[in-house]
Amino acid sequence: MGKNINNISKSLSYWLRHNPDSIGIHIEENGWTSLDILIDKSGYQLEDIEKVVDTSDKNRFSINDDCTKIRANQGHSIDIKFEFEKVIPPKFLYHGTSKRNMDLILKDGLKKMNRHHVHLSKDIETAEIVASRRKGDIVIFKVLALKMKYDTFPKNKYEFLKSENGVYLTDEVPSEYLEIL
Repeated sequence: MGKNINNISKSLSYWLRHNPDSIGIHIEENGWTSLDILIDKSGYQLEDIEKVVDTSDKNRFSINDDCTKIRANQGHSIDIKFEFEKVIPPKFLYHGTSKRNMDLILKDGLKKMNRHHVHLSKDIETAEIVASRRKGDIVIFKVLALKMKYDTFPKNKYEFLKSENGVYLTDEVPSEYLEIL
């Protein structure tokens, strides 16, 4: 993405996931907001917003079928009620982050922090892309997802969800289900 498109993507992420009030838009309970109002408030062109939606490497945004609304697909710190698909996870999932977080994660596990879920990738390459956005050296954790799911069966203490764009979500990953790659 070009610099301008990258800046638009960052702005959309901020407004749609964290602070819609800063630009004066309203986010509905399910995450959607009016595309026309967003264009009016942001000054961005529809073509540029569509380019961000279409070229996002993580499929961060969606525009509805009649092109009247836009939303971020996940990663919100504001209260959003998404209907994610409950899934049985693959044997392994992956999480990329900054190496400076490694010791704390090994001690306490992965926590959702100020987000609604812990985000996990289906492959190492995607986890590396996510981690590369962090400052400094990176580390990739292999998550023993299927073991985590079935260790608590039938109580299902750990649920896994899958977002519209293929990101796996869970509330936490205890350290005993993590390995460093």
